[in-house]
Amino acid sequence: MFTDTVGYTAATQIDEARTLESLRQQSDLVRPLLVAHRGREIKSTGDGFLVEFDSALKATQCAVDIQRRIYERNAEGAFAPIQIRIGIHLGDVVQSGTDILGDAVNIAARIEPVAEPGGICVSGAVREQVWNKVADKLEKLPPAALKGLQFPMEIYRVVLPWTLQEPSSGSSRTTGLAVLPFANISPDPKDEYFADGLTEELITVLSQIRDLRVIARTSVMQYKSASKPVSRIGAELDVSTVLEGSVRKSGNRLRVTAQLIDVGSQGHVWAATYDRELDDVFAVQADIAKQVGEALKIGLRAAAEARLASRAAVRPDSYLAYLKGRTLMHDSSQTSIIGARKQFELAISLDPKNAPAHAGLADAIRFRGPGEEATLGAAWDQEGRRLVSRAVELDPTLPEAHASLGLIHWDDWEWAAAETEFKRALSLNPSYSFAHHWFGMVLQDLGRADEALAEFTLAEGADPLWPTNLAALANVLAWVGRPDEALIRIQKLAELAPDSIPYHGSLSFYHSSQSDLTSCVRDLQRISELMPDPGQKQLQRALACALAGDKEQARTLMQRVEEAPETPSYSPIAWVYANMGDLDGCFRWLETALKRRIWMLPIGWFRLYPGVALLRADARFGDLLKKMNLA
Repeated sequence: MFTDTVGYTAATQIDEARTLESLRQQSDLVRPLLVAHRGREIKSTGDGFLVEFDSALKATQCAVDIQRRIYERNAEGAFAPIQIRIGIHLGDVVQSGTDILGDAVNIAARIEPVAEPGGICVSGAVREQVWNKVADKLEKLPPAALKGLQFPMEIYRVVLPWTLQEPSSGSSRTTGLAVLPFANISPDPKDEYFADGLTEELITVLSQIRDLRVIARTSVMQYKSASKPVSRIGAELDVSTVLEGSVRKSGNRLRVTAQLIDVGSQGHVWAATYDRELDDVFAVQADIAKQVGEALKIGLRAAAEARLASRAAVRPDSYLAYLKGRTLMHDSSQTSIIGARKQFELAISLDPKNAPAHAGLADAIRFRGPGEEATLGAAWDQEGRRLVSRAVELDPTLPEAHASLGLIHWDDWEWAAAETEFKRALSLNPSYSFAHHWFGMVLQDLGRADEALAEFTLAEGADPLWPTNLAALANVLAWVGRPDEALIRIQKLAELAPDSIPYHGSLSFYHSSQSDLTSCVRDLQRISELMPDPGQKQLQRALACALAGDKEQARTLMQRVEEAPETPSYSPIAWVYANMGDLDGCFRWLETALKRRIWMLPIGWFRLYPGVALLRADARFGDLLKKMNLA
C-alpha cells in the first residue's frame, strides 16, 4: 500500500510550518491504524507511507479506515483539511535490508496517483481477493496505461460511502449538470470545431432550465481527452448528472446522440438520437433542453421555453462560421482572436441578422489579443459599441450581448448602467460564469467587497476549474481577512495552473495577508521571471525590491521603466509606486491613465488591498474616485 498527501509540494510553498504540522497530525492518525490492521511500515516517503500487509483484505480495510478517520477529522473543522491518495497492489516482493523491492511495489506506486483526493484505488489482483468481503462497492475505471508498464492495467476505485452522501464544500443548492465535450464522429476531422461549438451552445441553452447549475465550457473542455469515470468527473465538478454524446455532420445532414447519466448510480436517465438537417440545429438544442429538464423534474422556465421556441433561424453557413469563431475565442492568443474576428465577420456577411455573431465580433474586437492598440476611444472601440447595439437590437434576449454592453458601460465608468446590463445577462443565463466574473470585477471597483465575493463564488460554481476566476476570488478573500478560504482556491490553482502568473500572484497576496513578506517577495520574483514583456519584468522586480526593503534598487528599476521607449501600462506603474509608499509617483501615473482613458488596472485593487491603506487616506484618492464617478 502506498499513501501520498495531495498538494504537499504546493502547500509547503504556501505555508511550510502549517504543512509540516498537518503532516505530523496525519502521521499520528495513520500509524495506529497500520498497527491495528497488522500492516508493516516499510518507510515514510516524507508525505506518505509504503506499507506491507499479509493479506489484500487487511490492506483494503486499513485504507478505508484511514480515509474514514481523515474524513471525520476534516469534518470537525478544527484543523486545516488533509487529503491523501491510496494505491494497493498484490504481488511478490524482495526483501532488501529494511526495504522491499520488486514489480509489486512499483505497480502500487503507479496506482496511487490514479486515486482521487481522499480516495483509494486497487489493482485487479486485489479486487479478485476482496470484492465479496468488503462492504464498499468496487467501481472499475477505464483501462489505465501506467508509467513504466507495457500494457494497460485493470484498476478499481473503492466507492466510499461518504462520497455519495455528502456534497462537496461550497456546493450549490441547485442541481448540477456538466455537458461533457461531444465527440466528433464526422467524416472530416476538421469538423471538430462543430462538436465543440455545439457543446458550448447546449451549455447555454440548458442554462435556461430553472434551478439548474450548468458547468461552463472552460471547465468541461478539460475532460475532452481525459478517460475519467463519470463518478470522478461528478465529484470534481460537484454535479449530480452529466450529459454526453456525439455529433456527426455530413454536408447539410446532422446526427446528434445525447444521453443523460446519473453520477451516483451511473445509470442512463434519458437518451435520444436526432437525425436532422443542419437548419434544424436550434430545434435539436431546444428539444434536448426540454427533455433534460423533464428527466430532472425541474423543467424550463416559461419565458425561457418561449425564447428557445422563438429563436430566429440562421443560415447554416453563417451558423458554422459563428461556431468556428466562438471556438477560436477560447484561445486568447492574438492569432486565434484575429481568426475569430474573421469568422464572425464572415458569419455576419452571410447573415446580417445573426445576433450572436455580432456579439461575438464585439468581444473579439474588445479582447483583441496582445500587441494591438488598447486606447479607449480608438476605432476598434467605436466598432465594438456599434456591434453590441446591433446584437441587442436583433435579439434583446441574448445574454452575451447584454454582458458585452455591461463591459462597455464599465469602460465608460457608467456604473449603474453596467450593473443593470450584467444583471440582465444573468437573469437570462444564471450559469454565465464570465458575466458573474465581470460583474464581480465591477462590484470590486465599486468597493462592494462582499457582493463581489458573491459573484466570484457564483462564477466558481458555474466554472470550478477556471484559473482566472479562482485567482480573483482568492485575492479578495485574502484582502478581506479570510485567508483559509483563499488558501483553498490557491491550492486548486496549484493543481490547475502550477507555476503560472495567476497562481504566484494570488500566492503573493496570501503571503502579504499573513505578513510573510519573505515569501511574498519570492512570489513576485517568480512572476518577474514568467513575464514575457521586459517592462513588466522590471515592474515586478521593482515591487519585489520595495517589499524587501531595498527602496533604492526599486527606484533605479522604476527609472529604467519610465525611460524605456515603450512604457508599460500606466496603472501597473502606479501600483508599484503605491506599494513603495511613493504616493506622489502613484498619483502622477494614475492621473495620466485617467486623462488618456487607458483601460486601467481595476481600481478595486486600490480600494480593497490592505497594503495601500495610506493611498486611500490621501485626499487625492477621493478626487480620483470622483473623476471616475465612484464617489
